[in-house]
Amino acid sequence: MSVAITLIGGPTALIEIDGFRLLTDPTFDDPGRYELPHVVLEKLTGPAMTVAAIGDVDAVLLSHDQHADNLDHGGRAFLTRAPRVLTTEIGATRLGAPAEGLAPWQTAELSKGGKTLTVTATPARHGPAGIEPLAGDVIGFVLSPRDGAPIYVSGDTVFYDGVAEVARRFNAGIVLPFAGAAQTRGPFHLTMDTNDTVETARVFADAVIVPVHTDGWAHFRQSAQDLRSAFDALGFGARLQLLEPGVRTVIER
Repeated sequence: MSVAITLIGGPTALIEIDGFRLLTDPTFDDPGRYELPHVVLEKLTGPAMTVAAIGDVDAVLLSHDQHADNLDHGGRAFLTRAPRVLTTEIGATRLGAPAEGLAPWQTAELSKGGKTLTVTATPARHGPAGIEPLAGDVIGFVLSPRDGAPIYVSGDTVFYDGVAEVARRFNAGIVLPFAGAAQTRGPFHLTMDTNDTVETARVFADAVIVPVHTDGWAHFRQSAQDLRSAFDALGFGARLQLLEPGVRTVIER
């Protein structure tokens, strides 16, 4: 099965699989600053594609709603035009319709043209152990078509036992780790750094690794090129697929 992925910017990517069109964490604002309760986030680059150019989607996969680098003002406006928005349970409560809340390992079914796609929510931890009361709830997603290998979208998480459990349950053919080693308030990262991404590649031993969330924000500490250097040095380079923003990339799995 072929899968097409288009990086819009930051954590936002359009995934086309088996006739379904899914958008991850929508961010469509121009560069600017966002004052959160405990930190200011600065967006450095705008999206590589407009909402009009993206067109209709079948669902939005929203890992969490509480941080502007995963859901900015333009992203919130986009949610109102999406037929379905899958997110955390608390996030669905805050957002209201059409958001649907999923706990880890719960599933939702998408149907279109006689085809179905199963979306399974997966555990995620947005930083080191103990960060949950500060960072809030986050989920990832596994997309399981009727035929073909699943796709794993990590959401904002570090590598930990929850990610390893996803690998034990699903033999994913493509993995989209939210990388960039995001860092804000403390001397720790809130998303995967190069080591975490390599560990993710190790447990998903048959997957093509397609990182997102590596560009466009001032608090991202590592880039896609840092991942390229690390993967090449460790002999994993052939499994890393870097995306050029705005360019539709087809991956055969």
